[in-house]
Amino acid sequence: MKALHFLLIAAACVLPVMADKNIGHSGKNTVNAGNIAIIIAPDNFRDEELLTPLNAFRKAGFKVTVFSKTTKQAKGMLGYKFTPDKKLSELDVKNFDVIIFVGGSGAKVYWSNNFCHQICKNAVTQNKILAAICIAPVTLARSGVLKDKKATVWPGVKKELILHGAKYTGKPVTIDGNIITANGPKSSKEFAATIISKLKSSK
Repeated sequence: MKALHFLLIAAACVLPVMADKNIGHSGKNTVNAGNIAIIIAPDNFRDEELLTPLNAFRKAGFKVTVFSKTTKQAKGMLGYKFTPDKKLSELDVKNFDVIIFVGGSGAKVYWSNNFCHQICKNAVTQNKILAAICIAPVTLARSGVLKDKKATVWPGVKKELILHGAKYTGKPVTIDGNIITANGPKSSKEFAATIISKLKSSK
């Protein structure tokens, strides 16, 4: 009986520790309140700009849903393959605290996409955090939400931001209110940390 009693006590101590190891490493087990939507191109998204923020958000305990034009496997510029959770058409801004557009050459598919433009406008109207990296800030600019706002972007397309009234900073990461922009894959880590900090401070 003493041996059985000891085993029961040991199990009671070990099981909670084992359960805690999973917290923050999955979109399903969250420790922080906050839903994040990430939008990637169906082809040629930039690998680091998806993976670095995605891993940081999950580690911090936020729930993340990845959207694309289809739920077919998407391929990054560097070869990483990722299967989106949902179709872009299913994204409803009111269900999320953060909306993020990932860059890469394939992100051009969303530059003139009316549905994406409406997502940007709704995010601003509903006081959500709206973020974009690399060439993806062009989608925000063409939607009109960057007018008179400080923003950055991949240098090769900075004219797009200026043309649509943004105040181009040229910095790796720029914050203006609830809008966060970054200029490329090297800024992925700072981009993710800035979003996490902003999200935690808004709660």
